[in-house]
Formats: sequence, structure tokens, C-alpha cells
Amino acid sequence: MRIIPAIDIIEGQCVRLSKGDYDTKKIYNENPLEVAKQFEAHGITHLHLVDLDGAKSKHIVNHKVLEQIAKKTSLKIDFGGGLKTDDDLRIAFESGANQITGGSIAVKDKETFTNWLAKFGADKIILGADAKDEKVAVSGWLEESKEELIPFIQTYQKEGVSYVICTDISKDGMLEGPSFNLYKKILSETASGLKLIASGGISTFDELPKLAELGCEGTIIGKAIYENRISLKQLEDFILNS
Repeated sequence: MRIIPAIDIIEGQCVRLSKGDYDTKKIYNENPLEVAKQFEAHGITHLHLVDLDGAKSKHIVNHKVLEQIAKKTSLKIDFGGGLKTDDDLRIAFESGANQITGGSIAVKDKETFTNWLAKFGADKIILGADAKDEKVAVSGWLEESKEELIPFIQTYQKEGVSYVICTDISKDGMLEGPSFNLYKKILSETASGLKLIASGGISTFDELPKLAELGCEGTIIGKAIYENRISLKQLEDFILNS
């Protein structure tokens, strides 16, 4: 299972929110590159980079941060937040993103998202299926859609999606543990071959082997790292022993 630390960006700074609420913003580091280099120094190879300004303004904003991390580390970066147009994707990929994550766009403009899958390939496009009470949320989680989570994933699997990041918003940033039951349900009710990336609520190291056992392809870890609940040394050992 891939370990994927998260860096969330507001105004160029590394922050974390609770349950996606911008009013809960906590700045952890003014230099995201410094944070990314620490991850890389501990054997981490992947990074989840979220442009929270972009999610709010509905277009890419913090691409300079992406470019800096991509140029100065060898991390494989998946980048998301406010990507709505082909031009946004062009900027993201030119700035060094290895993959992009589309969430709101997949709900609100299925044609564009499906075109991206065809144009860039399923290995480059991750479906962001973030949910509250199994309903997909959009616009930086500021709105709830009428889309049911599992049928939403199933529909896009038919379009070729293989990578899905699923965050249970009620768990995100709360350090109360991830939604094991939800991930189990998704993996049992979707077509085989789904590369499910768990996100939200990771609070202790012991949860990682459980997610791996469920069949999650990756897990995104944010606040647990920044609040020193899980050490980078623990993650390094997990990667070496996997």
C-alpha cells in the first residue's frame, strides 16, 4: 500500500482544515517545499498536493508551489483543487503533476471529466469521490450533491477510471480513525481492479496495516503527521517492510 502524505495549500502555506471547513485553518509551515523534502528524506515517494485556494476559486491557483516541489524533489505528485478546464490541466501537468484529481468537475461536468480520461489516460486522472453520509460533496466540500457515492464510482469505472481517492468528510482532520466500513463496502460493491486510496481520519500507525489488509491501494495521511501522531520514521519503516 502506498503511503501518500498530504500538503494542503492556502496562500502558498502548508495548512490543515477540519472537515473541510476553511474557518478551522491551521498553518503548519510557511514553506511547503521544506515539508516535501522532509517526506522525501524518509523514503516517501508520493505526495498529495491540494490547492485549497483553487478549490474555492474554481481554477488552479497554487501551481507555483507545485512547480517548486516537482523541480526540487523526485516525489510523484497528485494535484487537485479547482481543476475545471483543459487549461487548468495543462498548467498542472506542465508544472510537474504526475496525476491530477478531479472531484467537483466529475459531478458537475461529466463530459469534460470523461474527455480528460480519454485524452490523458486513466493512469493520469484520479476520481475524487469525497462524501458525507455516502453523498458526494463538491466545491471544496462546501456543497453536497445528490450523487450517491458507490453508484458514482461504479459509473466512472465504466468510463475507465481506476484510481479513486475517497475521503469521508466527517472524519477528515478529526484524528478519530478512518472509515474502515465505508472502504470495505466500496471495495466489495465496485468492479475489481479499483485502486482505492483511503483519506481522512488517519490517527495512529496501527490503522495503516488494517487499510492495507482491506485492499486499499494507497492511503493519504495529513494531520496525523503534522500533529506528530505518526512519525516519519514509522512511515519509513512501513515502506521498507511492505
